[in-house]
Amino acid sequence: MDGFDYSRAMSGLCEDITRRVEELRHIDMSRVLVAATQTRGARRYKTYAALTPLRFPGGALEGRQRGGRYRISRYMHDGREMLYILTFYLPRFQDATFDFKLETVIHELWHIGPKFDGDHRRFNGRRHQHGNPSDGFDAQVRRLVARYLGADPDGDRLAFLHCRFGDLVEQFGSVRALRVRQPHMFRVG
Repeated sequence: MDGFDYSRAMSGLCEDITRRVEELRHIDMSRVLVAATQTRGARRYKTYAALTPLRFPGGALEGRQRGGRYRISRYMHDGREMLYILTFYLPRFQDATFDFKLETVIHELWHIGPKFDGDHRRFNGRRHQHGNPSDGFDAQVRRLVARYLGADPDGDRLAFLHCRFGDLVEQFGSVRALRVRQPHMFRVG
């Protein structure tokens, strides 16, 4: 196929990051589906990327949510069960600065729980995904970015982050990526 394969390039970058940064070595990128979705129109609060865990706390397929018991659908890709979906919002993400893009990628990878069981990293309290400001989520992400950049990263894997979306289209003719539907939750019992 022609064009720039965004999912493949981003997967390769994430593999390089998880190989070079010790705190992220628990991540098996073959079980993380990297996808993209198109952004439409201006929004006050912009989303650049999102990690969707495909399990409930502790890696369970069933859990309590909104006052009921739910089961999340399993997600298969190329014969392998995925535990996470990592989605980038294009062209918005690609048109950000290099530093912002790299920090965003590592931010999303840091959300993946240390047990790599399909659940996200959890903090105590109401803000269980990012923790309270005192938990230092963003400060830890900045440390991981510095660690990655100090670990002699693969420049070929990073190259596309230096481009804007239009630059990729101009160079490769088009940009393509996996597009996936968000998994469904089914009420049980």
